[in-house]
Amino acid sequence: MYATLLMVACAPPSSPAPSSNAVPSPPRYVDLTHDLASDSIFWPTGETFRLTTMADGMTEKGYYYASNSYSGNEHGGTHIDAPVHFAQGRWTVDQIPLDRLIGGAVVVDVSAACAANADYQVTQADFEAWERTHGAIEPGTIVLIRTDFAKRWPDARAYLGTDERGDAAVAKLHFPGLHPDAARWLAETRQIKSVGLDTASIDYGQSTLFESHRRLYERNIPAFENLTGLGVLPPRGATVYALPIKIKGGSGGPLRAVAVIPQ
Repeated sequence: MYATLLMVACAPPSSPAPSSNAVPSPPRYVDLTHDLASDSIFWPTGETFRLTTMADGMTEKGYYYASNSYSGNEHGGTHIDAPVHFAQGRWTVDQIPLDRLIGGAVVVDVSAACAANADYQVTQADFEAWERTHGAIEPGTIVLIRTDFAKRWPDARAYLGTDERGDAAVAKLHFPGLHPDAARWLAETRQIKSVGLDTASIDYGQSTLFESHRRLYERNIPAFENLTGLGVLPPRGATVYALPIKIKGGSGGPLRAVAVIPQ
């Protein structure tokens, strides 16, 4: 018995039990939005962004005051396309339910194909290949397409294929987009809530009929264009918040998009 007591007395202290009150690691926040500035990229036919200083300095009453006016097309910089943009009678930007703008996201990386071909169109096969590795795209998902064209921002020639402005410049656009058949597949078989990518348009630059826009928007699926930072996000697991300026009756508008990644 004496030996047993001695062994207990000499035994090393046990480690304390893990605390149930441990503070979880804070999530990581990722900004998916380009700055809106004078060098922001807009569609060649759209009015570019302008910020006009209205006041900047000390007032007669001794306090500092700053105020600006701004103008520009709805569809420039990081922005949202409301379904009405290409589908008559569908949601305007103020009518889009919040649950279409917030949710779990998947990121489909097609950057290698886009580096080899600026006119690449993302296909159903690209999404099916992604699913074989990461699992099925579930209904109600926000699908983000990573082309890495955001790395070319704000060089319009590199990003759009031309830095020219006006109607004639549209035929010179070269950048990747979503193939119309893949747009229909995402809408009908995966029932996604919204889609976004890091190029100027859901349709590729050489599109003249904008079929991907039409196939998505007729089903009230909005799109986020000119995103950035997609390379930081995991293939799945992030939550995206894509909140536009609420323009009553608008066909789109500037977007502040962020992602939250749990740690």
